[in-house]
Amino acid sequence: MTVTDLLTNINREDKTVPDAIEKIIPNIERLVVAIVEKMKKGGRLFYIGAGTSGRLGVVDASEIPPTYGVGHGKVIGIIAGGDKAIRKAVENAEDDSAQSWKDLEEFSINQNDVLIGIAASGRTPYVIGGVKQARANGIITGCITCNSGSELAKQVDFPVEIVTGPEFVTGSTRMKAGTAQKLVLNMISTAVMIQLGHVKGNKMVDMQLTNLKLVDRGTKMVMEELNIPAAEAEALLRAHGSVRAAVDSFKK
Repeated sequence: MTVTDLLTNINREDKTVPDAIEKIIPNIERLVVAIVEKMKKGGRLFYIGAGTSGRLGVVDASEIPPTYGVGHGKVIGIIAGGDKAIRKAVENAEDDSAQSWKDLEEFSINQNDVLIGIAASGRTPYVIGGVKQARANGIITGCITCNSGSELAKQVDFPVEIVTGPEFVTGSTRMKAGTAQKLVLNMISTAVMIQLGHVKGNKMVDMQLTNLKLVDRGTKMVMEELNIPAAEAEALLRAHGSVRAAVDSFKK
């Protein structure tokens, strides 16, 4: 194939992913409702995975604190092989079915929490071992996989199976499967944070002001909400540390 043919055909395959997700939105909804119920009572959300799946879970978890202003311990991503596996593959880490529970125990996972296992194939031992042990300990479990009828889906309370079909490069599940997993993780964590009250309208009112871009964005939110000049809005924002706190202080 020419480069144009390659890109066109990859794009054609990628376009099928949202349609596959649309078919299983009710399953995603059930998982989100269960997560929200637990987190409203102080519980946490855990992701476990290996390789690309694990990295996607870690990425999603790491983006929650700055985006929604929650603590770093509320959504936790764990990858087989530990944090070093985020950058470099750790040989045989995904094949250890016992290690995932040991990793989870380091965070004192308990019945107040929810665990989501992420595995494109639905047969990764590390992930299956973790959700099986969690479920045996009375912890609510879900999964995100891209095969139907997988062993992983059989082992959880709330399976999410996005059937994305063969990859453009056979077996390269970082492509359509990875895209599907990323989209569903976005849907889950965003819906959960909205349900927990960290968004007003469509604004991230609890975001952390970690750089100038976010300060500027927050200033514009405060200006819009309170109908005040930019300088006053920024001063309020910097004094109170978040859009929500700035707006609330002005209205008191």
